[in-house]
Amino acid sequence: MLISILLSILLNEIDIIKEAQAGSLSAFNRLVMAYQGTAYNVAYRVMGNADAAADSCQDSFIKAYKAIGQYRGGSFKSWLLRIVTNTCYDQIRYKNRRPATSLEDLVEESEDGHGNLVSPNELPEEELLRGELGELLQHAINQLPEDQRLVLVLSDVQQFSYQEIADIIGQPLGTVKSRLSRARQRVRDFLMKRTELLPTQYR
Repeated sequence: MLISILLSILLNEIDIIKEAQAGSLSAFNRLVMAYQGTAYNVAYRVMGNADAAADSCQDSFIKAYKAIGQYRGGSFKSWLLRIVTNTCYDQIRYKNRRPATSLEDLVEESEDGHGNLVSPNELPEEELLRGELGELLQHAINQLPEDQRLVLVLSDVQQFSYQEIADIIGQPLGTVKSRLSRARQRVRDFLMKRTELLPTQYR
């Protein structure tokens, strides 16, 4: 049922956007329904914290609602995700300016979905290994500079094309490719220095 609703929204996206631009909150809420999963997944991977990601998404959708009159066509998803990523950047910069780090910021939450689908047939030990590897990869992603972290998340986690990433971050293709290459190398180096923490099959 949910899939059919989301499909209907995407197929009628242009009309729904026009309604939202005319001031329809219900139309905008349908757009939120279609993209909130993708927005949260991107925000979580960039922020590395579930609560911060949720806050970023909430702020992003408020900004998008206020600015939807400025949308002039093209990929709405790219337009929206540019707002999401800019909001994440703003929150990261604000956090970096804070004189102290709260205990909550140091606690990794693992009970929410984080956008990963778990197979009902997955064995407990397989789920554990997947979770351990996911945490290690997220830690590696968190160590990246902001610009490299974003392109890595959009490419290797969210599977956006180079052109889509360029549209989202407002940079040329060459910049996307070079940042992605550097990000992958940094993650590779990070993991190779910590092979003892990798599940056995990845060593």
